[in-house]
Amino acid sequence: MKLIALDLDGTTLNSNKEISEETLQAIKKAQEKGNIVMALSGRSVKSIHGQLEKYNIKCPIGASNGTILFADGKLLESISLTPSQIKKIAFELEKEWVPYNFTTDKESFAPRNWGDRLEKVLSSGRVPSEYFENAHYKMFTTHPTVYGHTMFDQVEEIITKEELSILKFLNVALDPEQKQRLHQSLETIEGIHVASSSPFNLEVTHINGNKGNGLKIMARHFGIPLANTIAIGDERNDIPMFHAAGLSIAMGNAEDEVKEHSDIVTLTNDEHGVAYAFEKYILED
Repeated sequence: MKLIALDLDGTTLNSNKEISEETLQAIKKAQEKGNIVMALSGRSVKSIHGQLEKYNIKCPIGASNGTILFADGKLLESISLTPSQIKKIAFELEKEWVPYNFTTDKESFAPRNWGDRLEKVLSSGRVPSEYFENAHYKMFTTHPTVYGHTMFDQVEEIITKEELSILKFLNVALDPEQKQRLHQSLETIEGIHVASSSPFNLEVTHINGNKGNGLKIMARHFGIPLANTIAIGDERNDIPMFHAAGLSIAMGNAEDEVKEHSDIVTLTNDEHGVAYAFEKYILED
């Protein structure tokens, strides 16, 4: 038995945000052979379930970069940011006035002026032209209300509520200089992990809230040695699970930096790279 952790965007999903028939059949074959396939994504629990339900895929999930994990319908782990970390992260994001959102164990939130923040950077002339052609651009620049986020006027309204556990902050950083400045300031906050799932975003979680730790928790739950785990992804936030897995596979569409952390490179997400990897390294084993 193997545990296979699949990233979604840029990996299991093609450029049209669809799971191809080839990839779908490969996943089902692997499950039929007794392997555990899990979705391990930066997306929220709600968003992951929405994608999987379209294809009738039933599997364990790790959402918000592995900060919250479910198997057999039960919560395995939830790794929240501390109140002190939350206040410091929110302060840095507000200081730069970037469009951002954060995900809790119940729902996602974004500032009501999110659209104004996005428009400010888009009209600045500082956004590299290649960003507009990036496969993730539309997803990250779509208004949060489309995804069902709750909007707020003042961030303090939300982050001071004791009953909420904040798992991840995500900001859209289309200005490279601003992104670098923000990255540097965030990394001064003790006990957090800063990652990216595109060239123009930053994702902030607790230091233990990463895909590598998520893979380890799921493997421990099913009693599967890490040597028998496989991770497939395409972005920098997949690197921690590459380091944890027994076999790491980068997509052909991944950046060179991501490929350098992998054992193997498969085809692109538009060439059914996940299906190819399954057939070559899992189903034939």
